[in-house]
Amino acid sequence: MSLRFLTSHLSHLSLRPRLCLCRVALLLSAALLAACGDHHDNTTAATSATALGAAPASTPADGQSGAADQLVRGRYLVKAADCAACHTAADGAPFAGGVKLASPFGTFYGTNITPDQDHGIGKWSADDFYKALHDGVSPDGQLYPAMPYTSYRELSRADSDAMYAWLMAQKPAAVANHAPDLSFPFNLRFAVRFWNMLFLKDALPDASKGGSADWNRGRYLVNALGHCAECHTPRGKFGQLDQALPLGGGALGRVVAPDITPHGLAARGWTAADLQTFFATGVAPQGSAFSEMYPVVHLSSQYLSRDDLRAMSTYLLGDQPPAPQPLQSVSADAAQLAAGRNVYLAVCAGCHGRDGEGKPHVAVPMHGNSTVRQTDPHNLIVAMLDGIGAQDFPGLERMQEMPGFAGQLSDEELAQLASYLRANWGGQPADVTAAAVKALR
Repeated sequence: MSLRFLTSHLSHLSLRPRLCLCRVALLLSAALLAACGDHHDNTTAATSATALGAAPASTPADGQSGAADQLVRGRYLVKAADCAACHTAADGAPFAGGVKLASPFGTFYGTNITPDQDHGIGKWSADDFYKALHDGVSPDGQLYPAMPYTSYRELSRADSDAMYAWLMAQKPAAVANHAPDLSFPFNLRFAVRFWNMLFLKDALPDASKGGSADWNRGRYLVNALGHCAECHTPRGKFGQLDQALPLGGGALGRVVAPDITPHGLAARGWTAADLQTFFATGVAPQGSAFSEMYPVVHLSSQYLSRDDLRAMSTYLLGDQPPAPQPLQSVSADAAQLAAGRNVYLAVCAGCHGRDGEGKPHVAVPMHGNSTVRQTDPHNLIVAMLDGIGAQDFPGLERMQEMPGFAGQLSDEELAQLASYLRANWGGQPADVTAAAVKALR
């Protein structure tokens, strides 16, 4: 059994959206999601766009070199915005749309944002593009707020123009868009205007404290480009971001985006160094990326510069980060733990090790695993029920497939296993019930 858990979509970090299911189940999913990055381009783009729309480091000698610099910058920003996850289907042309986005309000599809004149954004101006990102309004009308303009509105005009220039330089794809399938009254697009009047804010309150250059750059990367709040912030009954709990965790889909505030990260043992490693590689001592966080790393954060990865980590933890909390010892019923350990030895130890130590390039450790340490056992249960597909990470790192055990283990057995993992290696109560497992089947 390969329980590769983590703080899934640290979302966005890169966090994202990341849907993020930050894209999958927002208030009303998007008719156009946003400019995004080419996941086929493996360039690390050391020429990072500086925060708040600052100009490139060097001043071009002529207009031609200036345009080239803007394209390099735009490519980097498009990756940082993690747009390929919504606009590039697994078997489709880059940025041609077609990605299926499920939500409580119906099914939506990522749209074509290639320079195609008929189906893409080929007729858009730079002003049109900026208005879509900043206000959620395209030349065709109002966008739904699952296109994360609620976060992208913090993007600078210079960065928006660079992203637009790069997208317009890509190959057009004559691929028609899929119309969203929405139930009434969510199919009344004009109603989003009233939603904007009530809930569209210029910026989400900061989840951490700081004022350093890294903190400010990280704020821009996390809150604007990475739009991590779209997945990792809870929402009100009208789908609006909860301004009182920025990055406090959000339940948008099958896997819950965890709390990535300084307190939430420290409670699960995260340090700034571990976060940087995770963003760059998808694997850290606390586990590996899975669910919606996996494409965030795969398509976005692995391509960011070291300086930007450091800045993101600084912002998430603050200029004075809290100390990572050690595992707490937990008292639990010996018979219950013995039953859970028997299940673990039967189906999990072969991959994760007899003592939860894990196996390199096969399965992550269970001891101190971030998902095992979560207060809410939701993601742990879901991973055991559904399994996790094999995943390739940067370099030669790879985690093998973890099969789901919904058909092999009973609700009681999975509850015993989850309780054992939490109490033995997560510092959490052994309180998972068969009813909690049944509710997530």
